[in-house]
Amino acid sequence: MRMTLPETPSTARMIDYWLGGTRHHPVDVAAAKAFEGAYGPCADIFRSLRAFSGRAVRHVRAGGVDRFLVFGAGIPAQGAVHEVAPDARVRYVDVDPEVVAAGAAIVEGLPGVSYVHGDVTEPSALPASFADGPVCVVFLGVAAFPDDETLARTLDALYEAVPAGSVLAFDFDATELRAYPEALAMMGPGFHMREPERFAALLGRWRVDDEGIVPVAQWRPDGPADVVPDAFWGGLARK
Repeated sequence: MRMTLPETPSTARMIDYWLGGTRHHPVDVAAAKAFEGAYGPCADIFRSLRAFSGRAVRHVRAGGVDRFLVFGAGIPAQGAVHEVAPDARVRYVDVDPEVVAAGAAIVEGLPGVSYVHGDVTEPSALPASFADGPVCVVFLGVAAFPDDETLARTLDALYEAVPAGSVLAFDFDATELRAYPEALAMMGPGFHMREPERFAALLGRWRVDDEGIVPVAQWRPDGPADVVPDAFWGGLARK
């Protein structure tokens, strides 16, 4: 049977390309290279972001949390949550059915790991297996798409849904692309950049850790921080 390749690029698969993965298609590579032409090399930025995710997950897991609810999960490879914390329970959630199908195939058969379809702006009840202790909500790569009102409502609903002691691992797009109007235009009108102060106000009842909201490369680096543009800022917050 001949496989039909997608005609539309996927952000998740573009990121897979930048991370050095294998689960992308020519249309994704073309879109990634077009964006690089308008902005610059993206691989180092997204690898730094994935490294931040790994450090955050390890830090949270070392603190005793062993349940991770991952929104906007994309392709769960190249240092995804279940690879960083193999003894944890992980539920991946994404809104793109094609990405969900690909992700579910990757994690099929892994104990305690699942991948489901869902919209982060309409968070459903936690799985029963997640309701008996603190959860880490991994909220990376999704804050740019809801407007302020929707994002604040979503973050508050997540706060309400998780048990006390839960953690929010978050990032958001800072204002880096303002200097690159062609690249910014590629993101479309629904793309939201935010100053750190503006994002902090949307966290509502979540309380940011002592590290604060910082460029992701500077959050608890294992050694010298990656030298990359400050395109993404993030941190941890707690209930």
